[in-house]
Amino acid sequence: MAEHKAEPESGGSASSLAATARTLASTLWFPAFFFTGFLVCYLLPFHNPVPHHVDVAVAGPSAGQLEQALEQRSPGAFDIHQVADADAARDAVTNRDATAGYVPDKADPQLYVAKADGYSLESVLQKTFTKVAQQSGGQLHIHDVASTAPGDGMGTGLFYLVLACTIPSYIMVMMLLRATTFGRRKKVATFVVAGALMSVIAYFTARGMDVVPDDPLAILFIFLMTQAVSLTSYGLVPFFKQFFPGVAMGLFVLLSMPSSGGAIPVQMVPGFFRALHPVMPMGNLIEALRGLFYFDSKDILRPVLVICAWIVAGVALILLGAWKERRAARREAAEGEGSAESVEPPVEDPSFEMPQPSAVAPHTHRIGQSDPLLTGRVTGEDGQPLAGVAITVTGTHGRELLRAITDERGEYAAAGLPDHFVNVIASSPDRLAAVARVLARDGHPVRQDFRLMPRTAPAQTPAPSAPVAGSR
Repeated sequence: MAEHKAEPESGGSASSLAATARTLASTLWFPAFFFTGFLVCYLLPFHNPVPHHVDVAVAGPSAGQLEQALEQRSPGAFDIHQVADADAARDAVTNRDATAGYVPDKADPQLYVAKADGYSLESVLQKTFTKVAQQSGGQLHIHDVASTAPGDGMGTGLFYLVLACTIPSYIMVMMLLRATTFGRRKKVATFVVAGALMSVIAYFTARGMDVVPDDPLAILFIFLMTQAVSLTSYGLVPFFKQFFPGVAMGLFVLLSMPSSGGAIPVQMVPGFFRALHPVMPMGNLIEALRGLFYFDSKDILRPVLVICAWIVAGVALILLGAWKERRAARREAAEGEGSAESVEPPVEDPSFEMPQPSAVAPHTHRIGQSDPLLTGRVTGEDGQPLAGVAITVTGTHGRELLRAITDERGEYAAAGLPDHFVNVIASSPDRLAAVARVLARDGHPVRQDFRLMPRTAPAQTPAPSAPVAGSR
């Protein structure tokens, strides 16, 4: 007997441990993802930034000899190419053909740099070529051909300006997912209007701090980037469900910031992040703004086109998600509730800042709470409201999504429903239950009223005076 009892206890313990493990995994995956992401994407590239393949234009025939000397000292740090003279070396920097220009004149060596490319990169170039000039017996003269704005002493102002518009563009998507009374068009319109406001405010705030020069075309570039982030993030929602926060923040925070070249110049981060720089929207916006502000609009077309490509991808994802939803709704409507083939595993709503099925008060709404997507009123055969009626909402797969109770007005409300057909059941111990099948769609609130009849027909009641006495 004792041995037989031990088996269910062991099975129950294993089941409990498995349930605990599932709960922890579903709850802690996001902080674990971010913990790992910050270690890999921030500590790794930023702990010891060193130059990688920094392009330097060197005037005169000694370029080859200098390249060999630098390669022995710092392998892979600098790529040297020869130009005709000092003017060509300077033009290579201002035209963005090189990061620095060096004139190895023994009597008067010159170094042309652009602080707009990053203060830390400028410091590395000064330190390296000061030693080169000293070995030749000269005193290096440094010329900054693209100085940053007076209020941007460290050359990182563009990074923080762009960051101020990137993260809110993503968070806006997260918060609007709770606005279940907003359809796709309203949400996209909100992204556009909010992005325009952010772009104008961010630009004039930076101007007021003297962080950027005066060129209002920057507002358009910033606006395009806000749309690239918000539209792409919104387009990812139907495809990644509960993993959407990790995917979106992985793209636009963990990968975009180290590869942007804003805080640490892209030439000083590991190869993986250098490879991401030409394709991520944040880095491309910084490159476009640098070209616009400091390099006479040189090389701004390519980064702007890349940002526009992200916008196109976001719109395509949104349209594909809408088509996928309509196809699923048509298939589910055709199969019907009773078809065995329509039963499929439920997909949980994302657990981080995403709406979950819940009962809400019919006539109140608090900030941060999802808007009601389903509302209704329950009355008796005489049209009077029925309080205390249980409202159960289930998916077509039979799983209970939520349960609500009608208030004194006979009303109920529910929010966070999935974009599918759901069954709404109104039941009371002394009434015949009623069932309705409704289509819950984001942005299209639906109302479902019920009239519940008593379990005993009126003709079979003992006396008509009983209800009257009860009503008193």
